[in-house]
Amino acid sequence: MGRFARTLAAAALASAVVAGSAGWAAGGDRQAVVSGPPPGASAWRADTVSGRALPDPAAASPQEVARFFAGLDGAGRQELLRRHPLVLGNLDGAPVTLRYEANRRAALATGEARWAAFASPRRQVLAFDPRGRGLVAEVFGDLERARHVAVVVPGSDSDAATHDEAGRAPYTGPAGMARSLRAAAGEDTAVVAWVGYTTPVGVGLDAATGRLAEAGAARLVRFARGLDAVGAPDPVLFCHSYGSVVCGLAVRDTDAADVVVFGSPGLRAGSAAGLRTGARVWAARGPSDWIADVPNVRFAGLGHGADPVSAGFGARRVPAGDVRGHSGYLVPGTGTLAAFASIARGGAR
Repeated sequence: MGRFARTLAAAALASAVVAGSAGWAAGGDRQAVVSGPPPGASAWRADTVSGRALPDPAAASPQEVARFFAGLDGAGRQELLRRHPLVLGNLDGAPVTLRYEANRRAALATGEARWAAFASPRRQVLAFDPRGRGLVAEVFGDLERARHVAVVVPGSDSDAATHDEAGRAPYTGPAGMARSLRAAAGEDTAVVAWVGYTTPVGVGLDAATGRLAEAGAARLVRFARGLDAVGAPDPVLFCHSYGSVVCGLAVRDTDAADVVVFGSPGLRAGSAAGLRTGARVWAARGPSDWIADVPNVRFAGLGHGADPVSAGFGARRVPAGDVRGHSGYLVPGTGTLAAFASIARGGAR
């Protein structure tokens, strides 16, 4: 695209976002970013267990957290579980099963019906934060024994309340996408539905800028390092829509083996090489996905840059000819889901 054409496209994008004249700016309020550790962090910092200071949930690395728990006996772990479930449940690097139990207790302690499902003993909730619209990460499969790990990073309108496909078609919400991928990939793969950042609502200014993605990327990097700290395999990141913007900013600071973007508006990079990662980069877009109509430009902070499915970007293409709409990529029976499952297992090389 020439300079004049790029300028016109950028101007069109800016006009659409500001005036709401296209689907890209159809709605959505500016979201307050949920950041830092959850409520209760101050009480956690002031506490001790077995005469030991507790790792600062804001400053300690996941590896430091893992070392702390490795030196803590069962009684000490249970004491922290009883006193600080909300902090413990969100502490990257803490033992996985301990976090599951902590988040059951934390969800129950809210007393809110909308979070009651997360208190079920059948759920494996690896993170839960009731602030704002709610953040959650749920594991499907056996994370502690898995040979392969995938993390699904969703886009706009994803939060703890919509995690279980509330108001969505089957297999399009975070939990539904993760369940479908895990079923296709097999028993030796664990899949995490990671709604660990504040997503845009609708497709307004938040969706057109990188503000929420930048905050989300920092949280995704820490989450990935937490997986590494507990000995999980290097993950494959599956990033949908605005979630791909998050992954584009985060992947260079993770140990991801692959990053797969689908329905992506851009990764805030001009090419796959510009992501500065050793991970394999994959991209998919279905023939009826409206994201294709979003201009792939960056102008005055708006837009997310180059089209990741274009030949010039340099990503490996994932066939998506049988995908319907913007969110049908993990619907059972599609060739795209089969390809995603192969990538999750380390195949398709």
